[in-house]
Amino acid sequence: MEPYLKLAGGTVIDPVSKMTGEVRDIWIRGGQIVNPPTESVPHKAIDVSGRIVMAGAVDMHCHIAGPKVNTARKMQPEQNRSVPQGRSALEDGILHSGSMGSVPSIFTTGYRYTGLGYTTCFDAAVPPLAARHAHFEFEQIPNVDTGFFTLVGNNHYIMDCIANGDEAGLQSFLGWLMNRVGAFAPKIVNPGGVELWKQSRSGNAKDLDQRVDGFGITPRQIIQSITRAANALDLPHPVHIHTNNLGIPGNWETTLETLKAVNGTRAHLAHIQFHSYGGGSEEETSLCSKTRVLAEYINTHSELTIDVGQVMFGRTTSMTGDGPLGYYLQKISGEKWYSADAELESGCGVSPIAYKNKNFIHALQWAIGLEWYLLVDNPWQVAMSTDHPNGGSFLAYPQIVRLLMDRDFRREKIAQLNPAVLKHSCLADLDREYTLSEIAVITRAGPARILGLKNKGHLGAGADADICVYEPNSNYQRMFELPHMVIKGGKVLVEDTEIRQTVEGKTIVANPNYDQCRNDSIENWFSSHYSLQSEHYGIRAGNTFRRKFESVDPT
Repeated sequence: MEPYLKLAGGTVIDPVSKMTGEVRDIWIRGGQIVNPPTESVPHKAIDVSGRIVMAGAVDMHCHIAGPKVNTARKMQPEQNRSVPQGRSALEDGILHSGSMGSVPSIFTTGYRYTGLGYTTCFDAAVPPLAARHAHFEFEQIPNVDTGFFTLVGNNHYIMDCIANGDEAGLQSFLGWLMNRVGAFAPKIVNPGGVELWKQSRSGNAKDLDQRVDGFGITPRQIIQSITRAANALDLPHPVHIHTNNLGIPGNWETTLETLKAVNGTRAHLAHIQFHSYGGGSEEETSLCSKTRVLAEYINTHSELTIDVGQVMFGRTTSMTGDGPLGYYLQKISGEKWYSADAELESGCGVSPIAYKNKNFIHALQWAIGLEWYLLVDNPWQVAMSTDHPNGGSFLAYPQIVRLLMDRDFRREKIAQLNPAVLKHSCLADLDREYTLSEIAVITRAGPARILGLKNKGHLGAGADADICVYEPNSNYQRMFELPHMVIKGGKVLVEDTEIRQTVEGKTIVANPNYDQCRNDSIENWFSSHYSLQSEHYGIRAGNTFRRKFESVDPT
């Protein structure tokens, strides 16, 4: 066995182990955190006294691999020429082209996450047809563990099962699909709406009870059926929902109906900031925040969780499995636009976008995101996200931390907004300030728990030795931008704020047990409907990937 590594004398912030501000040593061996040895053993000690020690951070909702990400890079080649500032000597020989911009190269993505103390990242929307390609891209992302959610909300086989009342068939197909494509969780995007858009460019699902032509079912039925099936499969993260009417004035009602539709079962709503808008009606003609009423519902339903999708000001890229939304954004912005169809499964839209603090809509989106963090009572139900890159880059996470921890800084930024925002948002009235422990929850412990990752997000014995060490600083943005040390799997990757080495991460998958008696009929259906043979779909036992696959046990 390899010798122990001891991080000596750090101030530990670990909400899972209920350690907040406790000075203690962290012992590491074999890539895991272990209990302190009871006798003298060979070890290397690193003095971290006076510094803050947290688990490695977890980004549970981002877009870093797959066809839409590559399309976004191609759409903005001018961004690919830029070189990141402060690049280490190690990075200079590895980064390749496409280094920065709102959609960094896969190499830069890994290094930049490492530089912020993130050690695990999940891509939020990969079509099953693109799964194999996404896995190969994951192999090129250094230092971080990865996984993805696969799109199922407009899948023809699933919608046929729902239309026929075949819940057993739906559950079998979902189990088959998760195993075949190497996914971690099912993702519902604009259920039924993307299919309607693909049938007619003017189509979309306006509410949860609109019929989907050709199937005779509704978005409500899709949400409820997939949520039941995913929970029955005992998935670590049962269902990840991007509900209908994203970005549309008045969509808060659709969001509330979606929350009610899952009916007491575990479910996660993604980038909820984009789903929290009032307005667009006779009673409320102007766009406004409806965060308070939605947060009150979340506060009384502990089985529900959210990530925020915080908008940050600057130029970025919208990319989504919600095809009609991509078209809608392009019509508003006048920017170039890309739309694609994943046969029988999904669609997507990609378009550049710039958020401006003097623009009323953009400023209100920024305010609504912060309202969500401050109005949900239990931070374990909230995960930090910018829906990278949709609301902004993940590189903005340290600034979000400061906005949450420093009320005066937040007020300075509020004063710079379009003043009309204050009439339509309650942000200026919220005095709450996050503690370091609460930041550890929304960036580490909470996302790991929401995802069902028992070895992530904490510093207890048995956890992966993914650790971040910070220099205390009253400027919390500066503190979280430049970790003193980052350790991944027991290896020191960042020391004195510079990357020293790289390691290969692993791909985290869910391999649910399911009734396989329908496998042959699923394969036959596939062969008669798709334009490729099923043996070329997803991944199979014979596929060879360099990265290790780690299957998470059911919750």
